[in-house]
Amino acid sequence: MIHTYLGKTILFEIKYKNRTSIGMTIDSYGHVEVQAPKGTPNERVLKVLEENWDRIQQKLEEMKDRLNGPQQKVYEHGESFLYLGKTYPIEIVQNQNIDQDYVVFEEERLRIHVKQLEDEKIKQALKRFYYQQCKALVEGRITYYQSHFKTKPRSIRINDSKTTWGTCDSRLQLTFNWRLAMAPLEVVDYVVVHEMCHMVHLNHDRSFWRLVGKIMPDYKEKEKWLAVSNWKMTV
Repeated sequence: MIHTYLGKTILFEIKYKNRTSIGMTIDSYGHVEVQAPKGTPNERVLKVLEENWDRIQQKLEEMKDRLNGPQQKVYEHGESFLYLGKTYPIEIVQNQNIDQDYVVFEEERLRIHVKQLEDEKIKQALKRFYYQQCKALVEGRITYYQSHFKTKPRSIRINDSKTTWGTCDSRLQLTFNWRLAMAPLEVVDYVVVHEMCHMVHLNHDRSFWRLVGKIMPDYKEKEKWLAVSNWKMTV
């Protein structure tokens, strides 16, 4: 079926089932499916759609972005990069007198100082910046949450993992992905708490998740942010 509301049109499918209320799902390809009790009038289904219109549109936009995939970055003035959950433009400053390329965040922009105006130099300067920021962030947040734990991590490292946001091994060594510096602080907090909970429970059993939930009751919202936004966390 097709429905237009507030100037936007969506295509959706209705499935009538043995249930008492109307439910809705949007799959990873943006297909909207409404599950309704048998005999539900179409007018009632459309009313529920309209009541959830903003949420549906937001979800469809997220799916469209994900399907489009990450765009190739260009390393020139005005290109935007994530930092602590927000996007900021970059400004490139050439300075042949510096010892090493570096990045500073100031005046709502990422100012990149490089000796040579080369894409790879700019990219590597950005990665070093994120590494440094991630290290400082997770160290600070570990200190903040330490009161919840009797044990302390033996070491804190930053890596370039393609598969994990953080790890904790049996020696209580915590490792975090440098891309976390692109996430909102509350999402960084979740990954920190998650890995610190592994100092107590090395697996993902019920006791582990109870501990995570005790410290951060809304942790699932943070997981959702990572699931939806991880493809954008790149240089």
